[in-house]
Amino acid sequence: ATGTGKTVSLKVLAEGLSDNGVPCILADVKGDLANIAKAGKNNEKIIERLNTLKIENFEFKNYPLNIWDIYMKKGIPLRITVSEMGPLMLSNILGLNDTQMGVLNIVFKVADKNGLLLIDLKDLKQVINYVDENKIEITKEFGNVTSQSLGAIQRKLLYIEDSGGDLFFAEPAIDINDFLKTDSQGRGFVNILQADKLISNPILYSMLLLYLLSEIYENFPEVGDLDKPKLVFFFDEAHLLFNNVPDILKNKIIQIVRLVRSKGVGIFFISQNPLDIPEEISSQLANRIVHQLRAYSPKELKAINAVADTFRQDGSIDIKEELISLKTGQAIVSFADENGAPTFADKAIILPPHSSFETLSDSEYEDLIKNSPLYNKY
Repeated sequence: ATGTGKTVSLKVLAEGLSDNGVPCILADVKGDLANIAKAGKNNEKIIERLNTLKIENFEFKNYPLNIWDIYMKKGIPLRITVSEMGPLMLSNILGLNDTQMGVLNIVFKVADKNGLLLIDLKDLKQVINYVDENKIEITKEFGNVTSQSLGAIQRKLLYIEDSGGDLFFAEPAIDINDFLKTDSQGRGFVNILQADKLISNPILYSMLLLYLLSEIYENFPEVGDLDKPKLVFFFDEAHLLFNNVPDILKNKIIQIVRLVRSKGVGIFFISQNPLDIPEEISSQLANRIVHQLRAYSPKELKAINAVADTFRQDGSIDIKEELISLKTGQAIVSFADENGAPTFADKAIILPPHSSFETLSDSEYEDLIKNSPLYNKY
């Protein structure tokens, strides 16, 4: 539920991964994660928690950070080209039927044959116009092309453009390996995707995350069970990945998420309601951290019962009662043991983060972005 400590748990996990040399990617929906780049300070609540945990000499420190922003307001520009997205993924995102998908594939083939660059949406629309004007000759070579199908594709492209796709499709395109950087101390970079504005465009949000996951899946070798992951994704407001997006896009996301772990990539979903995560995915999530859930409605009560029933229990605590009465910073946790089996649910206190709680100023954002080793590249 809101205000129970999810964001702090997210930061603590990201800090621990960074300290162990594991880079991660976080979608920052509320704009309160970039302060991981600033060392924290002591306060009464932190002192109280450290005393409870009997931790001495707690070190406040900052972490290496790259901030990315499709809208180029508060981050390094995050862009890809239309040709790198490709006709198949673009068809899934646009929700095209089989006929329209085939026509879009022909559009890409015509561009490739004629050496026409497909960098942004304007390029793609120009090639679509070219195909429409020459559809008789193109039909003879590649197959049937109709003005109706081309018009339908144009209309759907307009929706993507209005959502910010005109900024997203551009050069230079992101190199997925730039998310795998470590600093001079061997700590993994925390990569933050500015999502406070992006979150209002679920299709664009899903498109970006699907592209990144697909690129990782296609370019990373199979590695099996590593001692530690190469990269970890955190999907905040996870329900937006699965709601209000076309079924074909949702199914593609589910497919990639299920496969990408074999490439050494870890994934965390953050949501206010555990039932937001499709069963095809939630059934595979071995590590669970559940903060207080509130039962003010039948749906919320259903969620509490469902969550409690999925935990492995030994009778030492009443899971349902604890889920309702947990305090801020407390959680019911269960992790996979060394053999991959879920451990018994237990009540835990989350460590304080080493980094700051303070919101960064505009000038601090600017310094972070311009001092990034990737700033000049992009």
